Amino acid sequence: MKRTQSEAHSDRKGERGSVLAMGAFGMLALILALGLCVDVSHWYVVKAELQNAADASALAGASALNSAPAGIDEAQQRAVALMNNYEFNNTGVTITPESVKFAVNQDGPYVSAADAKSVADDVRFVSVDIPSKTVGVYFAASAVGKNSVELTQKAVAGMSVPPNVFCEWIPLAVIDDTANPMIPGQTYTIRSDPGGFVSPGNYQILAPTGKGGSADREDLAKGVNECAEPGESYTVETKPGVSAGPVRQGLNTRFDEYAAGMSADDYPPDTNVKEDITWDQYSNATPGSSNWQSPKAGHVGVSMRRVVLIPMVKLSEFDPGRDTVTFYKFAAFFLQAKVDGGSGGEVKAEYIGERIMFGKGGFKPGGGPVNPQLAQPVLYR
Repeated sequence: MKRTQSEAHSDRKGERGSVLAMGAFGMLALILALGLCVDVSHWYVVKAELQNAADASALAGASALNSAPAGIDEAQQRAVALMNNYEFNNTGVTITPESVKFAVNQDGPYVSAADAKSVADDVRFVSVDIPSKTVGVYFAASAVGKNSVELTQKAVAGMSVPPNVFCEWIPLAVIDDTANPMIPGQTYTIRSDPGGFVSPGNYQILAPTGKGGSADREDLAKGVNECAEPGESYTVETKPGVSAGPVRQGLNTRFDEYAAGMSADDYPPDTNVKEDITWDQYSNATPGSSNWQSPKAGHVGVSMRRVVLIPMVKLSEFDPGRDTVTFYKFAAFFLQAKVDGGSGGEVKAEYIGERIMFGKGGFKPGGGPVNPQLAQPVLYR
C-alpha cells in the first residue's frame, strides 16, 4: 500500500531526537579527544624539560671528574646545583645528592659518591635520576581514569674517547725530549729565562693569532680561540722576544691578579688561587682548608682555570733559525704559582699526567694521535 505524504513526514519527525543524541555523543567524544591531545602534548613538553635538566645536570657533574676523590664531591655538587636551577611545569626541579651516582663503566654498576671515592682514579661516568614528578591531568581525567601522572627522566654523561683535536690551548710550547719523557707530578720550566738552551731570540712563545704583546696577553689569559691537532698539517709561527710583561699579565689573571686593563669579568680567576700547592693538593682542596684561597670579594672564580692545555714540540723543532713549529701532542699542566716579576717571565708548571676533563675539543677520524690522559664531558644517554 502506498504511504501517504503525511505518514512519511511523521516518521521523519520521529527520527529527529536520535540524530540530536548522536550529535551530542559525537561532540562529547571530540571534546574528550581534544582534551586528551592537550594533556598528552603537555606531558611531552614536561618530559622534554625534565630530560633537558637531567642532561645538563649530568654534563655538569661529568665536567668535574678529575681522577681524585674531591672531584667526585665537586661533580655531585655541580649536578645538584645545576638541576635545582631548572624549572618544570612552572615549578622547581629539586634533587638530592643521592640522585647523583658514579660508575667506572657506562653500563654500571652506579654507586654513591662515598663508594666512588675509593675508585676515583677510574670513575668516568655520572648518572642523574630525577625522582617522579606529579603532572596534573586537566582535560582528560575521565578518559585516563586519574587526575595526575608521574613523570621521571634519567641521564648519563661521562668522559669522551681520547681526543686528537684540542681547543683553548695557551700559546706556549713545551720542549719535550722523547728520550727523557715527562713524569707525572714533576714540575717543569715551560718557558725559560733568556739564555737557556732554547735558540736565542725565541723563548717558547707561539704566535697563532698575532705577534703583538696584546695577542699573547689575551691568549694566555683565556686560551687560543682556535682548534688544533697534532701532526704535520698544522704549524704555528713562533714569537721572537721575551715578552715577560704580557706573559705575566695573561697567566696571572688565573690567580686573580690583573694589569694592563684586564678584569675579572672578562678573565675570571680560578676558584682556588692558593699558590705553591701541587695538583694533588689542588684537586683535593676544599673551601676553608689550608690548601684553599678564594679570589677577592666580588670576583667569581671558575674551577680548573689553573689547568692549562699546552702543545708539546719535539726538541729538534727548536733548532737555531726555526720560526715555525709542529705540534706532536698536547698535555695538561697545573700552574702552581704566579709568574714572578722582572724581565724573565719564567713559567713553571706541574705535568698532570692523569685523565682529566680539559674543555673543548674532539676526535677526528683519521686525524693525529690521541692523548689518553685528556677527555671531554659528553652525554651518553
